[in-house]
Amino acid sequence: MKKRALITGVTGQDGSYLSKLLLEKGYEVYGIQRRSSTINTHRLDQILKDRTINKNFFLHYGDLSDGTNIVRLVSEIQPDEIYNLGAMSQVQISSDSPEYTANIDGVGALRVLEAIRICGLENKTKFYQASTSELFGKVTEVPQTEKTPFYPRSPYGVAKLYAHWITVNYREMYNLFACNGILFNHESPIRGEEFVTRKITKMVAKIFCGQQGVLSLGNLDTKRDWGYAKEYVEGMWLMLQQESPGDFILATGKSTSVRELVELVFRFIDIEIEWIGERGSLDEIGINKKTGKLLVNIDPRYYRNNEVDLLLGDPSKAKEILGWEAKMNVGELAYKMLRSDIDQINHNNKILNISNRIDAI
Repeated sequence: MKKRALITGVTGQDGSYLSKLLLEKGYEVYGIQRRSSTINTHRLDQILKDRTINKNFFLHYGDLSDGTNIVRLVSEIQPDEIYNLGAMSQVQISSDSPEYTANIDGVGALRVLEAIRICGLENKTKFYQASTSELFGKVTEVPQTEKTPFYPRSPYGVAKLYAHWITVNYREMYNLFACNGILFNHESPIRGEEFVTRKITKMVAKIFCGQQGVLSLGNLDTKRDWGYAKEYVEGMWLMLQQESPGDFILATGKSTSVRELVELVFRFIDIEIEWIGERGSLDEIGINKKTGKLLVNIDPRYYRNNEVDLLLGDPSKAKEILGWEAKMNVGELAYKMLRSDIDQINHNNKILNISNRIDAI
C-alpha cells in the first residue's frame, strides 16, 4: 500500500516542493487548495503535466477556516501523514488582518488536529505543523535554538505561536505523533514576489533586461537566516519518519542583512551599489556607483510596526537526529533566483550572461 499524505497550502512554495518530493518517494499526495476565480496552481504545473507521477496526485477544495470540510477530507483520505503548510504568511499584512490571521494560522492548525482526533486516527496519522522563526521575534539569545524563549512581534507570529503550542498539547494529551518544524526563512525561484528576496531578484532582473525600475524596500539592516526551500521540505519529511515526534529548527546557521543581499544580487549583473544619505534613514538611497543612477530607495510602507532585527537559527538538533543540514548558501540561492527571473523576463531568448560569482558573505 502506498503511503498517503495530505497537504494544506499545497499551491504555495513549500507545498509544491513537498508534493514533488513525496511523489518521487512513491506516496499518494492529496492537496487542499482554496477555491479561487483565477487559476492558482501554477507552481504545480510540472506535477500536473507529468503523467508518470500525477496519477498519484489529487487536489481537493478546502479551507483552514472550514473545520467540517477538513474532518470530511481526513475521514475520506485516511492519510498516513498530514503537513499543515497553509497560512496567511505575510507578516506585515497580518497587522492589517489580525483576526483572519488568527483564524487561519492559529485555529486552522487546531481544526486539523481535531480532525485527526475526531476520525480516530491518533495511532495512524502523523502531523507536521509549519512553525516559523517569527516565533522568536524580539530575540533573547543568538543563535536561536529549540529551547530559546518565544517573543513574537506580529499577529502572524502570535497566531503561529498558538499553532505551535496546540500541536505540543495534542502530542502530550492524545499521544499524537505531532511535530513542529521551526523553519527559518527559506526561498526559491517560485517564492512569492511580495517576499523581499524575490522582490530583490525580480527587480534586478528587470533592470538587467533593460527595463526601468527602482527597488523600494523597508529596513535594510534587518538580518535573516536564508536557505533553499527545496532542501527544507526534505527536513519536514524526515521529522515524520522518526521513531518519536519532536520539534526541530531548520536553518543554515548564517545570517545576512537585506542591505548585503541587495549588494550581492546587483554584483551578479556587475553593478556596485553606493549608499547615499544617513544609514537607516528614510532618505537613504542606493545608486549605481559607476553611473550615479538611482536604483534603491526606502519606502516607509515596508517598515513593520514591530521590527524583528535578527533571526539566526541553530540547526544542530536537526543535524544530529534527522541527519539534515542546509547545503545551498545565500549566494548560490540568490544567483539561482536571479537567473530564473531573468529567464522569465527574457521572452525573446536573447543570450544574457550574468556573472557567476558566488561571493561569500
